[in-house]
Amino acid sequence: MLRAGIVGLPNVGKSTMFNALVANAKADAANFPFCTIEPNVGVVSVPDNRLEVLSRLSNSQKIVPTRIEFVDIAGLVKGASKGEGLGNKFLANIREVDAIVHMVRCFDDDDIIHVAGSVEPVRDIEIINLELILADLDQVDRRIAKQRKQAKNDKNAQAEVELLNKIRTVLDDGQSVRSMGLSEDEQLIIKSLGLLSNKPIIYATNVSEDDLATGNEWVEEVRKFAQDEDAKVVIVSAQVESELIELSEEETKDFLEALGVEEGGLKSLIRATYDLLGLRTYLTTGETETRAWTITAGMKAPQAAAVIHTDFEKKFIKAETISYEDLVETRSKGAAREKGLLRLEGKDYVVQEGDVIEFRIGG
Repeated sequence: MLRAGIVGLPNVGKSTMFNALVANAKADAANFPFCTIEPNVGVVSVPDNRLEVLSRLSNSQKIVPTRIEFVDIAGLVKGASKGEGLGNKFLANIREVDAIVHMVRCFDDDDIIHVAGSVEPVRDIEIINLELILADLDQVDRRIAKQRKQAKNDKNAQAEVELLNKIRTVLDDGQSVRSMGLSEDEQLIIKSLGLLSNKPIIYATNVSEDDLATGNEWVEEVRKFAQDEDAKVVIVSAQVESELIELSEEETKDFLEALGVEEGGLKSLIRATYDLLGLRTYLTTGETETRAWTITAGMKAPQAAAVIHTDFEKKFIKAETISYEDLVETRSKGAAREKGLLRLEGKDYVVQEGDVIEFRIGG
């Protein structure tokens, strides 16, 4: 399951957003620092209108969307890596996530205290990023000390120490591991460390209702900052998301249209996360269920089959494949087969976004 950790300074709207994203979550969105004293975890379904359409075509008994897990981390402050505020206890909670959603305050409200005294999003970003870098520096130093003796007689350990020393130089210069552009082999070497500044990052600029459609000057500052590290930027409004919880699907659509936007924050964040991580979705459908599966872009059919069950990769024979659009247009696999739109693909087939697949597996 895809996991995203939500970080940010206190009072930037993290827990309000979390409550909205995960309607049954119990994060306390009170107006004071450290109101989230344990990492709140919530699992939400990834919205996908294709599932309902396929379910009707197949007369499926149930729909199973793919899911994403959000981890709401307590508000970090300057010095968190050294134990300030609630300290680095909470930094450890995001070492296992796939991506970081960094909530940045881009709204002004005299009733909501800003811990730094004013709204300056780039300054806020740099405070959090530095704490992640300092936490990584500590992690790298401890790993180097542990591996140094072993490196004298072990080539793998020696290669790891050499890479960690290179990383340490970058971190010591206040730069993220993410900025280094490490190779796949290098990423594999440091994977177990879960370095925070190596995580893909999305800056979620939290704006007022009035700025949701167009953003504001603060959002533009964040966009300019994000360009330098190939990070994603999405505009969200925790205020709006909290209001959407009480609305029906039709009311939500009307409300968002009135604000000049097509989708809510959840869809925006998920779309940005999938894009950032290079993820794709393929679909399976039948009388029992219609289901969405998440894979990495470029994944071939046997590896995509293994997402359903690990044995499927070894036992893979063929993948009966049709695009979602073709299946919807023809209304059935039988009609699609007659038109030559239903294909039998082999082991080298690269699964595409929206493929509807039935895998043929051997004994």
